[in-house]
Amino acid sequence: MPKTSYDIDTSLLQLINTQQAYHYRIVPIESKGDIITFKSDKVSKKLKQELQIVLNKDIELIEDTSENIEQYLSTNFRQQSGKRIEDLHYSTDFLEKLLFAAKDIGSSDIHFEPYEHKCRVRFRLDGKLKEHFVIALSNYPTIINKLKIRAGLDISEKRLPQDGRISIKTVSDEFDIRVSSLPTLHGEKMVLRILSKDANHIQLESLGFTKQEFITYTETIKKPNGIILISGPTGSGKTTTLYATLKILNTDQTNILTIEDPIEYTLEGINQVQLKENIGLDFSSTLRTFLRQDPDIIMVGEIRDAETANMAIRAAMTGHLVLSTIHTNSAWATISRLIDMGIPSFLIASTLNVSVAQRLVRKLCDNCKKETPVSKELLPSSFEIPKYLKKHYKAVGCNNCHHTGYYGRKAIYEIIPITKTLINSIRNNELQVDDYLQENGIETLKSNSVRLINEGITSIEEVYALLSE
Repeated sequence: MPKTSYDIDTSLLQLINTQQAYHYRIVPIESKGDIITFKSDKVSKKLKQELQIVLNKDIELIEDTSENIEQYLSTNFRQQSGKRIEDLHYSTDFLEKLLFAAKDIGSSDIHFEPYEHKCRVRFRLDGKLKEHFVIALSNYPTIINKLKIRAGLDISEKRLPQDGRISIKTVSDEFDIRVSSLPTLHGEKMVLRILSKDANHIQLESLGFTKQEFITYTETIKKPNGIILISGPTGSGKTTTLYATLKILNTDQTNILTIEDPIEYTLEGINQVQLKENIGLDFSSTLRTFLRQDPDIIMVGEIRDAETANMAIRAAMTGHLVLSTIHTNSAWATISRLIDMGIPSFLIASTLNVSVAQRLVRKLCDNCKKETPVSKELLPSSFEIPKYLKKHYKAVGCNNCHHTGYYGRKAIYEIIPITKTLINSIRNNELQVDDYLQENGIETLKSNSVRLINEGITSIEEVYALLSE
């Protein structure tokens, strides 16, 4: 997406912090030698003098309108929950400030990336990466070593990937960070995944199910045994759906065991095991042990191979409810994937309760979205426009959504309960079921995408890939 005229280079944004930008109503637009040029809607001799003292630089001020300054500030200096990003100039507590800044604005991942002439830090916000900081090459190794020490990694090993964890506790906050290092051409790239510790705030009904989907899904999870599979790409919210499900199933009368990599949430009353493949603690061996732990419900983070799939089916056949995720493009493609893994179709038919596919889509900002007539050239060539789809909404951008045009995300689902008709189809390897889904009113990812476009919840651009499938 091309940069708008309100986007400012990260190296300039680092000259001041968020508090200074909003307090003085200033935006840096140029830096040459010891002179920094700012735009402001409050240009005065007093402001110039004060900035020269605060920043210890010569200052030039250019007058601009309040509307423009407001747009510059909200586009480049992100705030959330009334909190502001602190001064992130490199210092001894730089890492601590960076981590809290990322968590405050709702970032899910932090990327530290070295290149030939500079190193950058990017935050993932609402599924998209945005550059937030530039680090001098001379400071980068120090920061990486500090991260490695905090995560319990070997600082002398720079040739091989490593994984670790950082736990942060303050008076008011507590969160876990998964750390992954990767050797690249110009140094080690580090990715930090911020894991929310507490799953108590997750509510199944608020994730994005339609009324009918919610009824269908909650009915299938109440069965005492069988398999519930949720599919989708990385970052589509599968784990969140699983935990919202476990929260409903978690009672004093049930023994719930989970094996995960990583443990993304904690939930009181659930026995969680962290995967450690380097010592042989993998999905399949842990599942084998689980069966000797008298479980009622088992959650397997991911079905990656035939051995794990076989163990999950064995657990379901012996009277347990098994929940897991799998990487496929649609709910029905999950059945083909299991067959490709070598699982007999009659076993899949007798154990699978429900197959779910999901995606996360950004929601349009209600404050600035713009209604526009639907035209064929905006949509994939293979997509037939339904008669009822006359309009769609475009992302515009305003102060409310930091000029992205989007505010928040929601999940869209495809839920296929395995009925007697489908059991027979799976047993007979009849995997073309499009007519059945249509006749039984089962919404697909595609049809749900069209509904969200029509309701003005998301844009065509956001679900384009789903419309072309």
